[in-house]
This record gives sequence, C-alpha cells and structure tokens, in this order.
Amino acid sequence: MGAGGVAAQEAGEPPCDFDHPEWRSAQTVDGVEIQAEDVCRPDNPNTVAVVTKGTNNVAPEILMQSGLHPDAVRKHTDRDDDGDPDVVEITLEVQGLNEAGGGAGGYAIAPGIEPAFWVFAPKTRGMVQEGSSAAANIRMPSPPLRVEAGDTVRITLENTHYVPHTIHLHGVDHPFEVDGEGNDGVPQASEKPVEPGENRTYEFRAREPGTMFYHCHVVPDVHVLMGLNGLLVVEENRSDNTVQTVNVGAGKVRHPSAAVADGYDGEFDLQYQEVDAELHRIPQAQEDPRRIAKAMNREYDRGEADPDYFLLNGRSFPYTVRESLVAVEPDSEYRLRTLNGGSETISLHSHGHKVRIEAYDGVEVDEGQEITRDVVTLSAAQRVDLTLNTTDDGRHSYGDGVWFFHDHREQGVTTDGIGPGGTITMITYPSHQKENGMPDTNRPLDRFFNESYYRGEVPVWQGLDAERFGEPPATNGSDGGGHQDAEASGTETPARGSQGSLLSTIGAVLAALLVGILFGGWQAGGGRPW
Repeated sequence: MGAGGVAAQEAGEPPCDFDHPEWRSAQTVDGVEIQAEDVCRPDNPNTVAVVTKGTNNVAPEILMQSGLHPDAVRKHTDRDDDGDPDVVEITLEVQGLNEAGGGAGGYAIAPGIEPAFWVFAPKTRGMVQEGSSAAANIRMPSPPLRVEAGDTVRITLENTHYVPHTIHLHGVDHPFEVDGEGNDGVPQASEKPVEPGENRTYEFRAREPGTMFYHCHVVPDVHVLMGLNGLLVVEENRSDNTVQTVNVGAGKVRHPSAAVADGYDGEFDLQYQEVDAELHRIPQAQEDPRRIAKAMNREYDRGEADPDYFLLNGRSFPYTVRESLVAVEPDSEYRLRTLNGGSETISLHSHGHKVRIEAYDGVEVDEGQEITRDVVTLSAAQRVDLTLNTTDDGRHSYGDGVWFFHDHREQGVTTDGIGPGGTITMITYPSHQKENGMPDTNRPLDRFFNESYYRGEVPVWQGLDAERFGEPPATNGSDGGGHQDAEASGTETPARGSQGSLLSTIGAVLAALLVGILFGGWQAGGGRPW
C-alpha cells in the first residue's frame, strides 16, 4: 500500500451462510403451527415444536432433531379442561461458553470476538459438539421462558458448572419457601446455593401475566453479567393456549400465545447486555475453579468496570442482523418485550417509527395512559413491553424501508470502540429484504463481517473514496498503518485498549502542576500554586 492508499482488508466471512434456508418459512411440525422467521439464521422449527408441545408429547424423531433431552420441557395435566397442560417442568443446565477448561466453544458475538460467558440452557442430549443441534441450544442470551398464568411451574436447575449457582425469580409471583425449603434463590436469606453436580427445583404458580426476569443470585454482580439472566414471560390464561416455553436465542417468537395472537401479528424478545472484556477473559486465562473464583470475586473490581461490547440477543452488529432483525409487514402490530440484562441504562431508539409503551416490569399501563415515543429508557433489570405499529400514518410508521433500531448512547453502538457495532439491528419490510433474510441496504454490509474491521485496521470511509478517506500517509514516508509507522520510527504504538493514552494524560497534568509551582508563585499561607 502506498502513502495515502487503500488499507489492505483480509478476506471476510459471508454475511449469510446457512445450511437450512427451509427453516425460514411458515410450517407445521408435529401439529404445532410455526410462523415464518425472515432472518438469515432462523430458529430450528423442530426445537420450537418440542418446547411448545413438551418433550413428552412429540414424536421421537422430532425430539432427536431438536438436540434437547427428554427432561428439558415436560408438560402434562390439564386441570381446568381448557385444552392445554397446566403443569410445566423445565430443566436448565449451567453451561460455559469459550472457556479455557472446555465446554461449548466457538461462540462469537462479532467477527473474531469470542468472550467467555456462563448461560442457563435447556437440558441437552449427549455430547455438545460444535455444529450439532445440541450446541445450537447453548448460547447467549440465557433463553426467554414462557408459561401461562395459573400454571404450576417447576424449574429444575442442574448445576453442570464448576461454581455454585441459583435461580432467582425476579418479579415473578412465587412463594419464599416450598415444603419448608427456600425458593427465592438468594443464598444470604433463602437457601444455600446449588453446588456443582447438585440440583434444586424452584416452583411457582403465577397469578398475574407480565414480562418478568430470572437470574442467578450467587455473587450477582458477576454472575448476572457473565450471562446468567433471561426473560420470564407469564402469558395471559386462555383456552387451547400451548405456549412456546423456550425461545432459544430470543428474537422472534415463532409460536405466540393465544392472547398475543389475538391482538398482534407477531412478537419479539429483545434482551440487551453489556460486556466488560476484563471480566469475561478470566475463565479464558484460568482452568482451576479456585483461581477463577479468586480472580472474579476478590480481584476484579466491579466498581471500575468499563464495558467493551454491547449485545442484543447475545450478539453485536453485524451479527445482530443475521438473527435479530425485527422483520415486519405493513399495517400490522407487533409486541416487543425488552429486557435490560446489564447494569448500564440504555436508550432504545426506533428510526422510522414511534413505539407505544404498554407495560413496565410486568405491570400494564392503565388504558388511555400509554405513552408513544421514539426513545425508550431501560434501567438495569427493567422490562418494558412495546407495541410497534407499522401503519404508515406519519406517527406510528414513516413507511417501508430498512430502519435502524438501537441504543442511542454512542458507546452502545460500538464494539471495542469501533462503530458501527453494538446493539444495532433494523426494522425491515418485505420490499427491503433479500430472499436469504438479510436486509436489502443501499450500501453492502460485507465489509463489517471482517475481523480486521473491528481490530481498527480499516479506515471507516475507505469504501467511499480511498484517496480522500483511506489510510493516511506516515510522517516519515512509510505507509500510514499505525504499527508500521511505529516500527519505521523506532517507537512503539500502544495496542487498542492499552493504558498508553491514560499515562500520557497523567504525565501532562503532572508537568502542568510542576510549571505552576516553579513559575506561577504560591498563594500566601495556602501552599497552592495560582
């Protein structure tokens, strides 16, 4: 590359490479009606059917293709004779992603970026191998769970991990104790945590519908942020209301409940979370659980956390547009259930639309008091239910297109300081969507599906005009590539995320103070420079 030339960009990955395009279409599997999912990588329809009917109620070949264990979601006993089961038994495991000690690996949130995570996952069948149907169920975020108001729900936590965990039913109507044993998941007040190799069953019978939350309450300042949190939706009680109990990967709910189907044309789960790379590197640097616990609980300072990555449904842009597009039809209404699973307040902004706020933290807004706006704020652990209306009337929608939908905090749309990244997804209409489920944008997204872009090696506007916006020439005549300049001049350029800029700032401040002391004089009696 010559001075002022084009920065070399290594070969990237295909924006959409998926082996099962037939999964995108609307279909019926084992009697379960499954809506179309117009994204590059849709959910496995077999999994949707299994978690809707229950593992004990589907054909063996369908269960096998889902990768789920027979205990993952069992449903039985129609107590009120209304056509659907009223006892739901869910078994969750705790799984590690991208850890040094093994487990599921290769889970990337963006090109070349694979932090370690801990997640709740539906119990899987057999060995978890990359690319298997079982592995597809072990991912970020921990899956949204759905039950019906009035159901008896038993969630069994099988701790397949190497440190203690619990489940706390945040916002969910549940007893503090069941049969004399703690049921709140808080070790300091309720029951002892579930140790590795042990299991515990949490039970509730929710009386009120709403969008709730579940998470680990063992060292929650660390475990929640490692990924052990998810949506828990209590659906309105209706007849023949067999709900999709698990929504792997969140996003579109392909078998909505009877109440949602009555009032909406579709439903989406949107879960947001930030990632501090320092915390998530710990399980990648250590294998001994004692060393991991020490580093996380006694050495890592949560008060000094500095987020590097911002996730929507377990991914950052551009991977969000493969799985978490809000694909809509004109003149329709959609329910969006949003959760802030992180600790940073977020401000969701919808381009081309104004959304209506229907509920906060599982409590419906009084009729006539709903708020319509284009920026919605969610604080930590907050859930907000939204209605997206696609009627082109100048308020609810501005018409067809590919409209951004993102956190409006500037850092929330970056990935390790590089934009565009973070929580960006898009609201897409059929007229602006490709056959493979990707958005039909005016400019191609290909260059973002490349590790070198998020390493900061590619000028942001190079694709517009390489001469004007390409790599700048080096002052010493070498190519302007950062590290190349440093090598040619005999200096060292700090890597991204290093402390070089901080040390420079501290040095400048100290120098200024010294000059003030020597030349600025002293304030009488105060001992301070002017």
